[in-house]
Amino acid sequence: MIFKLSKYLLSLIFILTLVYTTQGQVSKESHSILFIGNSLTYTNDLPLLVKTKAKYSGYNLETEMLTEANYSISDHWKKGDVQKLIRSKKYDIVIIQQGPSSQTNGKKMLVEYGKRYTQICKENNVLLAFFMVWPSLDNYDTFNDVIKNYELAAKENNAIILPVGKAWKTYFDKTKKFDYYAPDNFHPSLKGSKEAAKVIYKIIISHI
Repeated sequence: MIFKLSKYLLSLIFILTLVYTTQGQVSKESHSILFIGNSLTYTNDLPLLVKTKAKYSGYNLETEMLTEANYSISDHWKKGDVQKLIRSKKYDIVIIQQGPSSQTNGKKMLVEYGKRYTQICKENNVLLAFFMVWPSLDNYDTFNDVIKNYELAAKENNAIILPVGKAWKTYFDKTKKFDYYAPDNFHPSLKGSKEAAKVIYKIIISHI
């Protein structure tokens, strides 16, 4: 009797382990994301922070980045590497970012070059997302224009908006603390990059 009971319990444990393992495999479906931007993306390795956050939530996000200091999305486009990467069909989502873009020229670039990214992403079955950034602390008064211009670019191009800048401003206005900024008052501190990763992950995971 005891032998039969032990055999039954072992079988039950095996089945439950198999079910748990299978569920874990399903929840960790892999998706690939390409980040295109500048130092606001590569500071603190934002793509790695997004990947790590996803891992702890049961998702497998492979991330890569194509970044250069002070680059705009037009600079990347003119250089030509971004087109090759998107056409490789390796990525499910492409995230683009440039400087604050609060002025007319920045807004125009986001919208017009955004159209080029939109077209090539559609041709290769890739989702496009705009990573909304933030102004320097010295130019805090332009924050609303940064938010407005990124939202406009995403809307005009029927793309995903990743409202990191808006989340930063909400935090600043509520707490009067500016610790999302690094000492240069422009680049993100590690805390700021982690907040950015949180916002990006939350939106991206709802689209895959």
